[in-house]
Amino acid sequence: MRYAVSHLTTVTYAEAIRMAQFAVRLRPAHWPGQSVTDYVFSVEPQPATIVEGEGGYYINEYKFELRDPIGQLSVESRFHVDRQPLSEDVTGASGPKLAELRELAMTRPDLSPLSPASYIFASTIARPEREIAEWAGQFLSDATPVVEAGSRLMGAIHSEFAYDGDATHPDTSPLEAFEKRRGVCQDFAHVMIVAARAHGIPAGYVSGYLRTLPPPGRERLVGADAMHAWACLWCGDELGWIGFDPTNDMLADVDHIFIGMGRDYSDVAPIDGRFRGSAEQSMYFSVDVAPLD
Repeated sequence: MRYAVSHLTTVTYAEAIRMAQFAVRLRPAHWPGQSVTDYVFSVEPQPATIVEGEGGYYINEYKFELRDPIGQLSVESRFHVDRQPLSEDVTGASGPKLAELRELAMTRPDLSPLSPASYIFASTIARPEREIAEWAGQFLSDATPVVEAGSRLMGAIHSEFAYDGDATHPDTSPLEAFEKRRGVCQDFAHVMIVAARAHGIPAGYVSGYLRTLPPPGRERLVGADAMHAWACLWCGDELGWIGFDPTNDMLADVDHIFIGMGRDYSDVAPIDGRFRGSAEQSMYFSVDVAPLD
């Protein structure tokens, strides 16, 4: 499936700011089954400096600086992407049992950005929570194959939690969203990550997109028209990383476009930065994922 993706972010400040430094993470990283072409990144006003590189985890990053006072910032990201459906080797797989998976993850000699060891322990947002660990324990055992474990957690979150954009905020903790049983894709991904790590499953937070319009005969996926988030679980050396979308109770497949992965949202936030001036601001964004086939 081929898509044209556009993402425009506009930030307006109550008072002019100056000496601003930003990091933007919107250029897709390489991911199996996905190829990106025609990437365009633009900033208005024109930055004094701009540097492209890699973030701390598996994410591309633009860093730029605006030295003159500004009242508004516009950032646009556009590209084409070809997305292949998951193979039967993945959709029909079970993977190693959890007892074996823990041993594999802890002894694998790898410290790359996709090393499972980087996604086992606590992170800034996805901290250990006893309540979430105990809740997840009812679905898992040492003998549970990892893909089945991911599907059980994903299905439980989808059935027990309600999608509610007013229930949480960007800084809501996974525990608070868990206790409310309400939230958005970011909350559901964080809850699943905390639950998986509590039982020794390496789990990452994926930032990406969903197709805006569904194919004929299918319902529109929850989370379209904005950036979407899901969890990725390391399922052993043969299967590698598999995406689980608890918001829609499905594996990340041809409708999902991968941008990057970190330990939690703080590693892959689409834009952040610092500046001198009033912190009062308003943000507008427009996202479109248009099928071209």
